[in-house]
Amino acid sequence: MSSVAVTAQTAGRGAARAAAKRRNRGSRATRSAQRRPGWLTYALLGLALLISIFPLYFTLLLGSSDPVTIAKNAVPQWLPDSSLFQQFATVIESTRINFWKALTNSVIVSAITSLSVVLFSTLAGYSFAKLRFRGRGPLLVFVIATMAVPTQLGVIPMYILMTDLDWIGKLQAVIVPALVTAFGVFWMTQYLSEALPYELIEAARVDGASMIRTFWSVALPAARPAAAMLGLFTFVQQWTSFFWPSIVLNSENPTLPLVVQSLQANFFVDYSLVMAGIFLVTLPLLVIFAFVGKQLVAGIMAGAVKG
Repeated sequence: MSSVAVTAQTAGRGAARAAAKRRNRGSRATRSAQRRPGWLTYALLGLALLISIFPLYFTLLLGSSDPVTIAKNAVPQWLPDSSLFQQFATVIESTRINFWKALTNSVIVSAITSLSVVLFSTLAGYSFAKLRFRGRGPLLVFVIATMAVPTQLGVIPMYILMTDLDWIGKLQAVIVPALVTAFGVFWMTQYLSEALPYELIEAARVDGASMIRTFWSVALPAARPAAAMLGLFTFVQQWTSFFWPSIVLNSENPTLPLVVQSLQANFFVDYSLVMAGIFLVTLPLLVIFAFVGKQLVAGIMAGAVKG
């Protein structure tokens, strides 16, 4: 005997019809989830992929050409050639810039700020999401409201502060202001509010865990997918940051975006050399996405299912 018939005998025909509708909706959802995407979906995804990689492809084309050819034809050729590697070598060995110094500085700045933003944002997000203290709501609103303030408004007082600290031209002038972000706090607060049940925190406290121990053993593992994405976004943002480093750093202690800018600081701009430098700056990010992109997406999906 089916479950619908049993429901009709025990709870009436109305309840039986409602149960049948729920079963039909569930079966339709299951079938739609198991159905393979059609050709239109793949066509749209392919078009989006082509649009996304076209700027990189065009950069390679210009980087493997020369200024005279670029001046005559906006699209000098259809495929990159071996001269691209010669342009890479020219950028790396150029005496006008210190490429390896800039690469080391970019790695230091991006790595330190990413780890710091993840740690402090997860701590603040856990506090706002799961702890009860006076002024929690207004304080969170204040943190979120700072995201609406343009960065340019704080440049002058920040520069005066860095001058008083004698940090102009030093990496700490770029690292310290970026140790924590309002977006990171908001991101982790929203994620932990849904992904971390109060029951796990209460169980840890019953077992005698301190607040720090509860955060380290319960909250941090639950926040791992969102923390990984936040760390990746912060790394990319700091790696490509140009505005603030161009103000507080100099040519003796640059980051990679400043090096690319130095390549075109002439009356005549060699666009092939500039494009080769841009690709070299972008290449580490492409490598990172190639190795960790799949794991990050899998972690986000796992966290969404658990939430």
